[in-house]
Amino acid sequence: MLGFEVMQRWGDSAAFVSAGGYHHHIGLNTWESQGGSPPPPGTTGLFHLAIRYPTRAALADALRRVVEAGVSISGASDHGVSEAIYLSDPDANGVELYRDRPREDWPRPADDAEGVAMFTAPLDLNALLAEAGG
Repeated sequence: MLGFEVMQRWGDSAAFVSAGGYHHHIGLNTWESQGGSPPPPGTTGLFHLAIRYPTRAALADALRRVVEAGVSISGASDHGVSEAIYLSDPDANGVELYRDRPREDWPRPADDAEGVAMFTAPLDLNALLAEAGG
């Protein structure tokens, strides 16, 4: 659903997925956690996993698949330097799907200081979906 290809499975306990045919970019398994519960809020652990898509069209296509799969979206933001969609995995870990804008398009501070002038504004998901292929 997120645009990765399953390269190999080990029964129902592990899967290795890739973008672009590499042997694997992500390994997923239940070797230590099968039957376990998500960590309670306020405890240490993973804040979120971020997956960067190469283009706005690729992010739009991922959003289309997420919507078609009925996955709840918890937020969507335009940060000036990037556009991001937020959801949760089945264990309530945060998942961010995003794309970076080209560096030359990043907002800069008004006083000509170095750096970027990031912000958080709502991301128009309907406009993004309009760019989705397939």
